[in-house]
Parts: sequence; structure tokens; C-alpha cells
Amino acid sequence: MTRNSVHRFRLSLVQVMLLLLCNNDDTNNIVAFSPSFSSRISRTPTLPSSTPKPTSTPKSKSTPKSTCWTALAMAGGEGGESEWKKALEENKGRIPGQFDLELAKALLEKSTSNPNNSNNSDSESQSESQSSSPKPKSKMAGLNPNSKSSTNAKLSANANLISWLETASNGEVYLSDASGWGEAPHPMAISTDTVDELTNESSGRGLLARRSINMEEVLLTIPLKLCITKQSALDCFTSQAVNNGLPLLDSTINEYMAIACQLIHENFVLGQKESFYGPYLGVLPLVDEVNPTFTWSDEDLAALDGSPVVAATKSMQMKLQREYDDLLGGKGKLCDLYPDYFPREHFTYKNWVWAFTMLFSRAIRLRNLKNGEALALVPYADLINHSPYSQAYLDAREKGDWLFKTGTEEVVLYADRSYRKMEQIYISYGPKSNADLLLLYGFALERNPFNSVDVTVSIKSLLGSVTQSENANNDDSDSTSTSTSTFTDPLAEEKMNFLRRAGRDTTVDFPCYADRYPTEMLEYLRLMMMTPEDTRGRPLSDFDYTRTISAANEAQVFSSVVAAVKKQLSLYPTTEEQDAAIIKDRGMFRLLSYNQRMAVRHRRNEKRLLKRTVAALERQIRSRGLDGENLDRAEGSTLGVVLPGEKDTVKQRTPLEDRFDRMGLPIDLR
Repeated sequence: MTRNSVHRFRLSLVQVMLLLLCNNDDTNNIVAFSPSFSSRISRTPTLPSSTPKPTSTPKSKSTPKSTCWTALAMAGGEGGESEWKKALEENKGRIPGQFDLELAKALLEKSTSNPNNSNNSDSESQSESQSSSPKPKSKMAGLNPNSKSSTNAKLSANANLISWLETASNGEVYLSDASGWGEAPHPMAISTDTVDELTNESSGRGLLARRSINMEEVLLTIPLKLCITKQSALDCFTSQAVNNGLPLLDSTINEYMAIACQLIHENFVLGQKESFYGPYLGVLPLVDEVNPTFTWSDEDLAALDGSPVVAATKSMQMKLQREYDDLLGGKGKLCDLYPDYFPREHFTYKNWVWAFTMLFSRAIRLRNLKNGEALALVPYADLINHSPYSQAYLDAREKGDWLFKTGTEEVVLYADRSYRKMEQIYISYGPKSNADLLLLYGFALERNPFNSVDVTVSIKSLLGSVTQSENANNDDSDSTSTSTSTFTDPLAEEKMNFLRRAGRDTTVDFPCYADRYPTEMLEYLRLMMMTPEDTRGRPLSDFDYTRTISAANEAQVFSSVVAAVKKQLSLYPTTEEQDAAIIKDRGMFRLLSYNQRMAVRHRRNEKRLLKRTVAALERQIRSRGLDGENLDRAEGSTLGVVLPGEKDTVKQRTPLEDRFDRMGLPIDLR
């Protein structure tokens, strides 16, 4: 008996049971449960011969439920009509490819429907607003094969990728929506164009749920042999005729640079038609479709003035150029040493930037490999978009079950929650701020619980000056007077020695989150604000900086953080209110380029975050009574900002660069 026959037999039993439970006058209810059964049962109830056939009258909305339906409701469960219909539908066998056909049909019906068919009294005003603002994109945009030729090309690339994965893996990868031998239907499908539901900005390809997905269900497995890694790059550039059969790339090369070289070789030297990874390269986006800030023009980057992203972006651009010159393009480097393997016409700086754009936005660090963690480009899996609320991560495992292992490794993804049909699948790229996302991935999120803005604090030199503003004695006057005093911090040298022993720099960046700040920043500033009145002759190492030192010290600490945050806010050329007005004018906002729209959103979110941080700090000052005038506010050695022109307080690394180190990136931006 075939699988479809089993489903039909199961449905027949259910339908017979329903018929036995119901009278003839309830047949119409049964037909509503099972459309496939409707062709065999008349929708007109059978009437006794003595009863005259009634004339056709409109159905009343208040028709009472049948006794059959009441009996079914009492049988257990919710008993609603929708529940029975859902149960019957879920037990029907699905035709392979039906998901894609349903999507195409739904999109076609939506495109042919009349958008102006509205009975709203405000139709005229609505049409004006619709003409001034763009029509929102469908979540399923790009799945209709009849939309446009560019989409057809993307659909063909998607099909080529799936075919390649199934063929190259010798059947280890199963992506069909039909059941196979011992294989369940694959739960996901590729969408060629997904959108951010909050901003309506395109987010490129993505993966959607073909059916309902349960929590902890295996979503995909990709053999490690199909991934692009440092080892695959070393194998790619190994020649028996050159370098005594050893890899042309040094085995100690950074894995990002090794993979970048292989990407250029596969995509530009061999080409997608000749490369083994051709179908995978065919679905990779263009640089303009990713748009990380290190590829932005100076005009677009100027829209981010005041943001810490600008400094990191410029450093990234310079470092990428230096890394290219040191490895490939410089005199006596690989392009000169092995021109047949590293031809200059293909190993250009432009292609180098393309390769790193792909790496920064798509590479995954696999931590559970047998030989230690490694960076990898994982075909198909890297189509999944990011959500900061997702708890799903891609990682590696050894193939096999708990008893028998094959020795080979694969990349696996489990569902972190249940998904409904048509819902987009998400994973987490990590707890990244919008600055990280914009720099490396080319987008920023409106709602990001990990968003932060870095604020710089530092110790002054031995001799410093403090500028204070005081209100005039006349209470009716708004004028202020300023005074500058010069002082020598007697504890400055001891503080710097203490920081060196603790492994901390004299200039440190701390992330400030929405309405909160790190306790490490308070600990650092408590040390910085120590005065002889606080130490009373004791060494600095005797104090516990996780606790309040004194009221005066704590007041100065909070005041310094407020000053540092306000200093950061003053660096922006526009206010948060001005940015909000730009975004609110949707017609004008859409005239900006994608990069400029991202810049306006990003700088506005940074300002909102900093303003909330100031409000939270000021509440702390008031609630803890640190705003009293009787506190002994002995001056410390820092105001929480880097003084311009002082060599000993010039920060050599941005906070983004510090995070690059922890990510294993080669970009040591100095």
C-alpha cells in the first residue's frame, strides 16, 4: 500500500465515523470538514418524501448547531469546527512542490487584486499617503517565479545551489519537500528577497518554513567537506610543481586571509562555471547588496559624523589596504612570486574588499570541531538572517548516533523555537551592537537589546586643568562665568602603576546601553577619582573598587560619566529630534540612498540611547543623595574624556577593534 493510499484509508475511516455519529441532515457539516469528500456527498440534505421541498431562502447567520456537532464537542478536546478541519488537513498527504505552488498562487492573486478597492470614507486621504510613501514589500517577495526576470535568475541560482548540495554530498544533504528513503521532507525553502518588517528595507535572501516546525527540530545538516575553510584554502593553493608540493600559502596565515584568497580564486580566476563551488558563489550577494560601512563612499560616511563607527570604518579601510599590500599586491609578494596562481588582473584590491565583505557578513565560527574551532563559509546555512532574539546558533558535530560515529563532521542547526508555516527562520550572529552590525554586515536594527554606544574615559597626565562653570550671583540672570584651575594629581603615578599591574590601559572605552551602564566603568572611575582625602595615606591596592569609596568620590564618578556621555552627544552635528523629523517625512526619506537611510536611523538610535543613559545616571545621583551641596567634592584626576593633544591619552585602538580580537579577526587597526 502506497503512502498516499494509507492517508486516503485513514481519512475514509474518520469520515465513516463522522457519518455514523451524525444524522442525514448534518451531512453539510461533514462536508465542511473534508473538501476531498465533498465530491461524493451531496451538500443538499435528504428530506422525507412527505415533507415538501422548501423554497430557497438565504441562510441565517444564527442557524443553531446540529446535535451531531454538540456530540462531537463533548467527545473531548476543543471540538471546534476549525480544530476538526485542521486535524483532517494535517493528515492529508502533501504533493511534492505544493508549497512553492501555493506561494506562487498567493502572490499572483495579490498582484492582480485591485489595491484601490476600499470602502473607507478616507479613501482620498489614503491614496495621497500611499502615493507619498512606498508600498510595503511582501514578506514572501521573491518567491513568485512569474514576477520579473531578475527574480527568475535568482530562483535558478537557488535551484542550482540545492541541486549541487544534494549531488556533491552524495545524498548526505536532503533539501527536497518530499519524503525520501528514511528522510523527512526538508522543512525550509529559500526566499530570494526578504524584508525587515519594521523598516521595510530589503534584507536579501532568507529561509522560510515550508511547514510548521517544532522546537529542537533539526533544520539542516551540511557536511564539513562542502564548507570553505582555511584547510580548503591551503589545499586549493597546493601545487606539486611549485614550492615542493607544499601550500603556496603559509600554514600560519590568518584564516580570514586564507579564505579570502580562495574566494577570489574560485570566483574570479576559475569562474562560477568552472569552480566546484560555482553554484554556491552564484547565490552570494554583490558588495552593494551587503553595504558594510567600510565600502561606503565618503559622502555616505559623512552622514554618520559623530558616531564611533566612523573611526572604526576609516581604520578598517586603511588596514584592509595594508593587509592586501603585505600579502598580495606589494612588491615581492604573492602576485609577484606566483603570478600563475595569483594573477594581478584577478587578485585586485576591489576583489579583496569583495572577499572580506562576504567573510565578515557570512562566515561562521564552528567551535565543536574535533581539531578545535575554525572559521567556515557554510553553503545554504549562511542564507539565514539574524535576529538578536534568536537563541539558535550554527555549530559542528560528528556524524552518527550516540553509539556509532562515522568520523566525518557536519554543520547542524536546531530550531530554538517553534515556527509557523511561511514564517522566516532566524539565527543569532551573536550579541552584537548596531555599530558592529553596520560595520560588518551592512545593516542596523531598530530593536536591538544589545545595542550600545562606546564612551571613552581616561586618566589625565600628571599635570591637568579643570574648567568649571558657575552661575552668576544674580538669580535673575542666566549668565555664567567660567574659571580654569591647574592642579597636580599627587596620586597620578600610583594610579597608572596600579592600572598597569591590573592589565588595564589609561584610556578605556565602555559600552553604554539603553538606560544602563557597565559596573566596570564605575570601578575604573572610582580609582581615577581617588584623592588623598579618600586614601588617608593608605595604598590604592587596599581599596575594593566594586563598592562605594566615599560620597564625594561616588558623586564625582557619576558626574564624570554624565560629562562623558554628554561629550559624546555633542559630537553629532544634528539632534535626535532633527533625525526623527527626517525619518517621519517618508517621501523625502525614501529619496535618500540605502546607506544614508541606515546612517540616519543608526545615529538617531545612538542619540536616544545616550540620552536615556544620562537620564538613568541623573536619577541615580538624585536617589542616592549625591547631588547635595555639602559633599566634599575633591577633584580627581579625570573628567571622563580624552584630552586632545596629549600623547599619553591618545587611544590606539577603538572598542570595535578590541572586539575584533575576541572574534579572531585579522584586523588589528592601529
